Amino acid sequence: MASLKIQNLAKSFGTVRAIQDVTLDVQDGEFISLLGPSGCGKTTTLRMVAGLETGDSGKIFIGNKDVTNLPPRDRDIAMVFQDYALYPHMNVMENVGYPLKVRSIQRNELEDRVRSVVRQLQIESLLDRRPGQLSGGQQQRVAIARALAMDPIAMLFDEPTSALDPEMINEVLDVMVTLAKDGMTMIVVTHEMGFARKVANRVVFMDRGEIVEDAPTADFFGKPRSERAQLFLSKILQH
Repeated sequence: MASLKIQNLAKSFGTVRAIQDVTLDVQDGEFISLLGPSGCGKTTTLRMVAGLETGDSGKIFIGNKDVTNLPPRDRDIAMVFQDYALYPHMNVMENVGYPLKVRSIQRNELEDRVRSVVRQLQIESLLDRRPGQLSGGQQQRVAIARALAMDPIAMLFDEPTSALDPEMINEVLDVMVTLAKDGMTMIVVTHEMGFARKVANRVVFMDRGEIVEDAPTADFFGKPRSERAQLFLSKILQH
């Protein structure tokens, strides 16, 4: 059974159609790379799955549960953003534990879960620091720890390395590789083609608000079927 099922999602912003008829099944433990040119609807799709945008039509299921109209906190889906989205006035312990506090998790359990995920991501030494005292890579690891502390069924990543200096990118990608090996269900929007090629089970390619191609990773990078995907790869792999 698919852990995450997206059926016929559509969303417009005024007269601009952001996505149309997006349908996707994601299996338990699967790593999906969501690729495509800027403005093609990738981020909008993730935000709708997370409950941060309301669609014009379509359905979202976790298992057999329809979560289309549920608020983000009730979806068991965590999203990691490119700009970290940490609270500057809170230290790492408070940032990671904040979603649990909102869910009224008891203090002892909250602290146990926070310490467990910061240990997993090797940021225990940062617990008392605030975001302004951290590097970009450290901030993104804190953001991932915050998402993990919610014990999500699936995690969504929207360009998690795009705001990082080049030398910090690998430390965040390494965390994501570990999560994939541990069986976390993930949908990742990224321009890191080498990473996507190495780690993803499947590539879903979007253009102009729709899914153009959905293929095993080796097939997509080796011989994409659609002309739009071929053009995209020919441009991006030149750099």
